[in-house]
Amino acid sequence: MSGYHNHNHHPNGHHDGDQDTSEHELIRVVLADDHSVVRRGLRQLLEEDGGFQVVAEAADVDGAERCVHGHHPDVLVLDLNMPGGSSLDALPRLREECPDTQIVILTMQSEPAYARRALSDGALGYVLKDAADEELVEAIRLAAVGERYLNPRLGARVAAEPAAGSLLGLSEREREVLRLVALGYTNNEIAERLYLSVRTVETHRAHIQQKLRLRARADLVRYALEHGLIETW
Repeated sequence: MSGYHNHNHHPNGHHDGDQDTSEHELIRVVLADDHSVVRRGLRQLLEEDGGFQVVAEAADVDGAERCVHGHHPDVLVLDLNMPGGSSLDALPRLREECPDTQIVILTMQSEPAYARRALSDGALGYVLKDAADEELVEAIRLAAVGERYLNPRLGARVAAEPAAGSLLGLSEREREVLRLVALGYTNNEIAERLYLSVRTVETHRAHIQQKLRLRARADLVRYALEHGLIETW
């Protein structure tokens, strides 16, 4: 596998295996993570490797989108949990508006549901923060040439949990809340029925909407019907 992604192939340019990488051959990267110490470590890792150029950094979702629009990098390394909205919600928008920028997710979220959704929404890489540095380097290189990378341990879990059967990773309690929402119960009524606080029900609903990427109640009803949580008469 070539270690570099070449933007411009000049007749007298360097080829695969050349260690003397010209500026045009560097993989241009934007780093988006809300912790400056993480961004600093990632920048150092990539710059020491020699095959990358970090062109910008962002600390929130809006900043990441601005950096991608302004710099048109080859790869965006994106943390899932940042201020300013959901990184997952931003994925389809980023892919549509900046199709030449590939996205690698770097996160602590090891639930298969998050990986499955990120990959289905257009991310090419999904790397856990506790993985070895080499994994991120590999994921960025693969993404730059349009190839996918999924953390091996997580990949096995994603394969073992079919999306439909696992309801995209919903917990048993979240499934019950989804069923009652689909049946038309209000948050207050669900709280009384399940002996929970209204705040807890609201939290469950927020998690359900984030995992399923559904906002409207009609969409939740349709999803619940499709997955057998409620009966049709």
